[in-house]
Amino acid sequence: MSNSETVKLTTLTTKGGCGCKIGPADLSEVLRSLPPSPHDPNLLVGLDTSDDAGVYKLTEDLAIVQTLDFFTPIVDDAYDFGQIAATNAISDVYAMGGKPITALNIVAFPIANLEKSILSAILRGAGDKLIEAGVTLVGGHSIDDQEPKFGLAVTGTVHPDKVRTNAGAQIGDKLVLTKPIGVGIYTTSLKNGLLSDEEVKQVTTVMTTLNKTASEVMSSYDVHAATDVTGFGLLGHATEMAKASKVSIHIVANDVPVLPRTKELAEAGKIPGGTKNNYAHVADDVTYSDELDQIDRYILCDAVTSGGLLISLPANQVNQMIRELKEKGVNASIIGEVTNGQEGKIIVE
Repeated sequence: MSNSETVKLTTLTTKGGCGCKIGPADLSEVLRSLPPSPHDPNLLVGLDTSDDAGVYKLTEDLAIVQTLDFFTPIVDDAYDFGQIAATNAISDVYAMGGKPITALNIVAFPIANLEKSILSAILRGAGDKLIEAGVTLVGGHSIDDQEPKFGLAVTGTVHPDKVRTNAGAQIGDKLVLTKPIGVGIYTTSLKNGLLSDEEVKQVTTVMTTLNKTASEVMSSYDVHAATDVTGFGLLGHATEMAKASKVSIHIVANDVPVLPRTKELAEAGKIPGGTKNNYAHVADDVTYSDELDQIDRYILCDAVTSGGLLISLPANQVNQMIRELKEKGVNASIIGEVTNGQEGKIIVE
């Protein structure tokens, strides 16, 4: 454990993890004002579909995947924070079907106000997770800032014909989710001192589990679309998939894996602002069953940090994929299907 045993990192920031992202509505408004980029035939994935990473073709057999992610502390322990930030940043490459190869650290830290050992622990946590992922750290950049922030820019490789995007989901596909949701509600509760040590460990394990195995298993199947579930929540990312793929998505709420005390904690008011923003953002695109109360709906929109992969694949392959994932330690679930309903819309029952 690091010096964050005495300095609680989550008390140093108003928002934590992916919950500190600029909200999807505000971000969309800003991005709409940007001039269109010049056409480049080698840009395979750019800004158009709100995907997880950019993909640029170098040769007929090689493309690079590029992503950047950083945020404020989401847990109190500095080493764990570094591990979570690295896991989260690398995940975007896995979601695109790529292999992460190099990373750059991005650091903002109040160097005069916090022990340098805390920053060392953050960097050590990230470094250990990079080693686990087989990623080489090649450098980084730091600034002196009153609010600590940390993340990484990650580069990966992928064959141009094997890129997985959030577009391409096909009618009749089944949807698989590889990690539970409720992370934002748990970490907000952590900040308020409402989690036991075991519950802190449980949510930290979710956030520090690489999507490497899930991505490797995914590569063996005819996956039509994939994305990772992070700050915009399950329904936010599912909506992006539906819009990009020009399909409708049907999700069965009871089949969505959720951390055990999520509803209890949400009912106690520990719902992040980012989660409420997500709920408002998808309101026009999601139809909920009357059986789902307001708390259930917030949970499905919960702002996740370092979540799992949402995978769309043919129905005749999904059971085999689930078996293989579980055999390799990934507790994945079938949570819904792709339908021919109203384009870009989500139905939750």
